[in-house]
Amino acid sequence: MIGRTLAIYFGRRFLNSVLGIFLGCAFLIMLVDFLEMSRRVGERDIDTLSLLLVVVYRAPFFTEQLLPFAVLFGSIGTFLTLSRRLELVVARAAGISAWQFISPACVLALALGVFSTTVYNPVSADFKERANRIEAEIFNRQTGLFSSTGSGFWIRQQSVDGEAIIEAAAKSDGGRQLSGVNVFVFGHDEKLVERIEARSATLESGSWRLSDARVLTPGIGLMSYHTYMVATNLTPYQVQDTLQSESVSFWDLPQAVDAAERVGFGAERYRLQYQSLLARPVLLLAMVLIAASVSLRVFRFGGIGQTILGGVAAGFLLYVSTKLAEDLGAAGIVNPIIAAWFPAVVGALMGVLILLHREDG
Repeated sequence: MIGRTLAIYFGRRFLNSVLGIFLGCAFLIMLVDFLEMSRRVGERDIDTLSLLLVVVYRAPFFTEQLLPFAVLFGSIGTFLTLSRRLELVVARAAGISAWQFISPACVLALALGVFSTTVYNPVSADFKERANRIEAEIFNRQTGLFSSTGSGFWIRQQSVDGEAIIEAAAKSDGGRQLSGVNVFVFGHDEKLVERIEARSATLESGSWRLSDARVLTPGIGLMSYHTYMVATNLTPYQVQDTLQSESVSFWDLPQAVDAAERVGFGAERYRLQYQSLLARPVLLLAMVLIAASVSLRVFRFGGIGQTILGGVAAGFLLYVSTKLAEDLGAAGIVNPIIAAWFPAVVGALMGVLILLHREDG
């Protein structure tokens, strides 16, 4: 077995590399998100601190998808650095196999996956809801008469009154609270009946309750209401699914599945999200194994550039196949368990197979 001191050294190098890449990319994402939020508010008088708070709260949600790439590139960088400095050569000369000196990275990748699923994901979901509430407050203050947000959320619904299309600038509480709302109501003859602008909309049983609403009706004109009701046949879980809200934490997903099934609504997306989070440690392990299979080549043999490019391509292919499988699972074409676990397990097995061929074959 690899010695404790050497294992800690290899593990620390791997962890520093992964965290460095993750934090660097997270900073770039936050910078781009801040610029986008500044563009959306335009010239309006918005406190910069509020925008920064929104960006900080949204960062964990956006960066959660970065972790597989951070592990992939961090592993490649770690193994290449150790190889370039001949540390792996010395380890091999001391009788340590490739399986032994990649084991610290594998263990840490599994630990990172467990931490991401059980801690980071619930925190990111909670912070995303907080960001949604702050964003809703911003757009509550900034909506103008029949103004279009241009970059919001759209819901299409049917009700006893006919069809309605709802545009909202921001959402919170899983889509039950909307802000900066424009509603286009059509009759059963598909003609526009009224257009409504409201500061906010709250989903209740069988209706949307619009606050501070202004209603423009053809032939009547503009009317203002403190509260205005619009009929709907949507349930909270249908709205959440329509808005593709992913701000449901890992620990709340089983309850979300049960609740969606009780109301007769498809729970495939929640099942898929739950299984994907369970499979995340295996996905990160697969990234380490793929990186090891292309990064353990001795520098003096040459061909390092092509090898690294092959590893990056394999990692991206694994990630794309994972997303493709998740789309098939969300559509109900593939069982959510298969869609979530199959790419990660196959990627890990492929990494093991390549390492067996190069190291022991």
